[in-house]
Amino acid sequence: MSKPHWRPARASDLPAISKIAAQIHPDLPERPEVLAEKMRLYPYGCRVIVADDGIVGYGLAHPWMQHRIPPLDGFLEQLPGDADCLYLHDVAVLPDFRGGVARDYVIAIEQLARTSGIATLALVSVYATRPLWQRLGFRPVTADAELRAKLASYGDSATYMLRDLAAT
Repeated sequence: MSKPHWRPARASDLPAISKIAAQIHPDLPERPEVLAEKMRLYPYGCRVIVADDGIVGYGLAHPWMQHRIPPLDGFLEQLPGDADCLYLHDVAVLPDFRGGVARDYVIAIEQLARTSGIATLALVSVYATRPLWQRLGFRPVTADAELRAKLASYGDSATYMLRDLAAT
């Protein structure tokens, strides 16, 4: 088994990304067209993990506004010109290839954010991933009513989290 490594995502990777998304997130489906739009709007934040000559995971991130999470399975249409965070939309890795690869993606996205003049990373933790994100420096944010309503589409355990890069 070859060591997993990240590389930039390509349009030709979309079938593999969609297949992994369906396997990892069966209760949070997103259409391939929605994933493709994210890749098209901000290719710099979109990467795949390659191992054994196949794609075994992916990460999708894009500039966004804090506390205004995009709707699940919704089109962005355009990125905000005044983005104040880099939003990690999804990081999904097949079970046999986990173990440090999310950290590697976060390090790459942190570097991208700093280069872009963005001082905050944001994400929505789903399922039981909150401890992972906390180990990677993210902190849960108390959600107001508007944010709670948006989080509802991400499932019962969804938590909005931020990581201030100025603190690291």
